[in-house]
Amino acid sequence: MIPAKANPDVQATYLHHELQPRLTEAQAGQRAVFFVDAAHFVLAPFLGFLWSFARVFLQAPAGRQRFNVLGALNAVTHELVTVTNDTYITAESVCVLLRKLANLNLGLPLSVFLDNARYQKCALVRETAALLNIELCFLPAYSPNLNLIERLWKFVKKQCLYSKYYPEFAPFQQAITDCLSQTQARHKAALDSLLTLKFQTFEKAKFVPA
Repeated sequence: MIPAKANPDVQATYLHHELQPRLTEAQAGQRAVFFVDAAHFVLAPFLGFLWSFARVFLQAPAGRQRFNVLGALNAVTHELVTVTNDTYITAESVCVLLRKLANLNLGLPLSVFLDNARYQKCALVRETAALLNIELCFLPAYSPNLNLIERLWKFVKKQCLYSKYYPEFAPFQQAITDCLSQTQARHKAALDSLLTLKFQTFEKAKFVPA
């Protein structure tokens, strides 16, 4: 399933002319490329696959507290830089993340691919990026398939949320934090296999209404 308003032609053109050239430079050690996105993890039931001959009741957490993670994923090394909170992700949150990226002192041109969320495309973020000499590359609208970090968020949900019960917000938040802290350790092999630089594209002929 893909967003109904996604434009396959625009995606293919962007992938060929904007995304791939920078990724080629990154793989050659000539540029650093990061993919940025925010995940909003909600303390709520997440069912996995369940088959039962008997009627079963599952516990569900109370409340809908959110743990927000604004992440920047290195396209080549899979290093993850984050800004987290339990309130809201704002333009200032994005600026904090950009400063963290600049402070890595990679000594390379730095490009960041991100979606068109209003708080990411505002004047404050653009001005901060310019001051830090960071190139902002905005993906085509409705193109989560071109944002590598989306795969990481799905991985975290599978590891931490599906078919899991957390009675309180604190262990819920800790489980996600622990998972993210292990991207370069315990989860490295799985993520290296998942986070390849092959991006799914779609042909208009394959669009089928549900």
